[in-house]
Amino acid sequence: MFGNSWHKKEKPLLGLTGFGGGVGSNLVGGAPQLIPFYGDRGVFGPRSVSGLGDVNNIDYITISSTGNATDFGDATSVHTWNGSASNSVRGLWAGGYQYDDKIDYITIATTGNATDFGNLTVGRYGVTGCSSGIGRGIFAGGGASGQDVIDYVTIASAGNATDFGDLLGNEDVMGGCNDNTRGVFAGGGGASNVIQYITTATTGNSTDFGDLTQGRGYLCGTSTDVRGIFAGGQPSAPFRNTIDYITIATTGNATDFGDLTTARGESPAGCCNNTRGIIAGGGQAGSPFSSIDYITMATPGNATNFGDLDRSGTLFSGCSGD
Repeated sequence: MFGNSWHKKEKPLLGLTGFGGGVGSNLVGGAPQLIPFYGDRGVFGPRSVSGLGDVNNIDYITISSTGNATDFGDATSVHTWNGSASNSVRGLWAGGYQYDDKIDYITIATTGNATDFGNLTVGRYGVTGCSSGIGRGIFAGGGASGQDVIDYVTIASAGNATDFGDLLGNEDVMGGCNDNTRGVFAGGGGASNVIQYITTATTGNSTDFGDLTQGRGYLCGTSTDVRGIFAGGQPSAPFRNTIDYITIATTGNATDFGDLTTARGESPAGCCNNTRGIIAGGGQAGSPFSSIDYITMATPGNATNFGDLDRSGTLFSGCSGD
């Protein structure tokens, strides 16, 4: 998600030709194994930093512990306002300011600089990402006033994105999350309260899911394989400390989860290890935060301080894996 993040169940078997192909599963002894989308390393991509403008920094944390982030490497270029996706082995960042069609990737377990992956079908910023247990990365919306385009890639195979379908309407700076079957997008820059979803294994247009507790854009999304979280955001002002949650497999309106340690909009970044959810950075009125919050995804309640980013930032996204 814009400000997305995605995560790990078992290591994917990279030597199998079924990785990301067929019905989206590996075959082990004849039984399909879903490719995981989460893990314990959270990685945060290029961002906007007060006084420095846009930077290509990538940094990382260990989600199951607390502490400050560490430098990971650099993106291939400065492309903030990006969306992210992962399959637990690779992390991807797509889109960016101004109307960037770039997709970068990293190997999450190995620190170092990002590598060019391919291009989106349309260059845009304010993109929202999610992924799936079948190895697809999904990138939705974005643009100056939002677009309805949804693209997809096979995360294991570098190459250009393919058209997936359309959102319910033109939208940008949404929060994104997913389980092994559905991708979910919530809110948007016009302070939308709409939640919509897709089935990630197929292609087609999104469908209405329900509503957020408050309409907002520039929010953060992250998820376990059961529960999706949407945190922070803004209509313009005031900035929100709200955390909502949904059960991804069941359509319906979001429910209040608790509060962030401080209100944060301007697209914070999220990630998850299927137990703990992370909300990092974001800001208020052009002042980026370095602080990182965490929650226990299964238990509604207020967020707790985790530590600080290596470099403060807004308008960025995160993913997880390894």
